[in-house]
Amino acid sequence: MQTLAQIKQMLESRGLAPRKSLGQNFLIDHNLIRKLVDAANVKSGEVVLEVGPGTGALTGELLERGVIVIAAEMDVGLSVLLRERFGEFGDRFTLVEGDCLRTKHELAPGVVAGLAGRPFVLVANLPYGAATPVMSILMADYPSCRGLFVTIQREVADRLAAKPGSKDYGTLSVLAACVAEFEHIATLPPACFWPRPDVTSAMIGLRRRTTPLAEPPRELAAFCQRLFEHRRKQIGSILGRQFAFPPGISAEARAEQLSLEQFIALWRADRATG
Repeated sequence: MQTLAQIKQMLESRGLAPRKSLGQNFLIDHNLIRKLVDAANVKSGEVVLEVGPGTGALTGELLERGVIVIAAEMDVGLSVLLRERFGEFGDRFTLVEGDCLRTKHELAPGVVAGLAGRPFVLVANLPYGAATPVMSILMADYPSCRGLFVTIQREVADRLAAKPGSKDYGTLSVLAACVAEFEHIATLPPACFWPRPDVTSAMIGLRRRTTPLAEPPRELAAFCQRLFEHRRKQIGSILGRQFAFPPGISAEARAEQLSLEQFIALWRADRATG
């Protein structure tokens, strides 16, 4: 596995450097890289999606374990480096050059084509700017994604795990609880990365439930967003005083106070009247 000195030399020899605009903070702690892959528990022959492979430290660990890697990299220079390093793996390594997202609500066509409808797991040191949309899309629209095992900003991890009544509770919290079980794997200080980011990171796992608690989860998320956009307002003023509120849910409640079960009940009531 690459040392920091090797990463620096590899980049310098190609006239490359980490790009802050792309959120490039490379995970350099070998034990944590192994810990992330261990948590994902991927087996030889299984498919992994990696977003932002960078210099390939995590990629190499995955390929050594026999998995099939579909990697999306925006940096042209790093894409050349990755092809040089992992071209020998043939069909077990597919590189999608460019943004992993087509829009904030869609994966890029190249990523979709690479996955080819197969079950997969996301294992990635996610670029900070891509973390929330990538995870939201995979949770909401890709039941074939069996789990998400990632390093992300700690504030995003807090939102994923948040409970009703907390300042971090929102649509992402409800969506995650609906489709997956949250696991905190490790807290990562800035020293685990190069260059060092200005924030603390977290390594987390989301293991997809066999069946989501509500289907389709994308519709539930859209309904939640409608309420959280006015999180301080009473839900009665958003849904209308004539709305048929399910038993146990007051029109005077606010979105931040509602449990997952209450959101689901409200959403179903809204669908029934829509």
